Amino acid sequence: MELERALEVVRENRRGVLVTQRRDGRPQLSNIAYHLGDDGIVRISITDDRAKTKNLRRNPHASLYIGREDFWAYLVVDGDVELTPVAAQPDDATVDELVEYYRAVQGEHPDWDDYRRAMVKDKRLMARLRPTYAYGMWPED
Repeated sequence: MELERALEVVRENRRGVLVTQRRDGRPQLSNIAYHLGDDGIVRISITDDRAKTKNLRRNPHASLYIGREDFWAYLVVDGDVELTPVAAQPDDATVDELVEYYRAVQGEHPDWDDYRRAMVKDKRLMARLRPTYAYGMWPED
């Protein structure tokens, strides 16, 4: 599958499975929400204490799996991952990026100040997956 076509499918969806690699080489899968920005980067909000975060710090490569509801189509996008710093202050750059991510995935939040504080409390950060390769079977509708 061509990467350009794969990114069209990624853009049309918001949920997938992030695949990272454990220390022993086995895959670790996590259901996630994501957003593909106009810059071609897939953004995923994660927390500092999760296995996927530890795996990505050790090996900054991941795959994003997207399946169609009817089960007869799937897509996998591989890429390199960059992690932002952990949110430390409600007004830092990481929290600003998390706000933009939330807006893209959910819309407006009823209390942005509360959201910003929660991002720091939860030790959130952003994983930025830069797609480099895609494969799968996703027929044109």
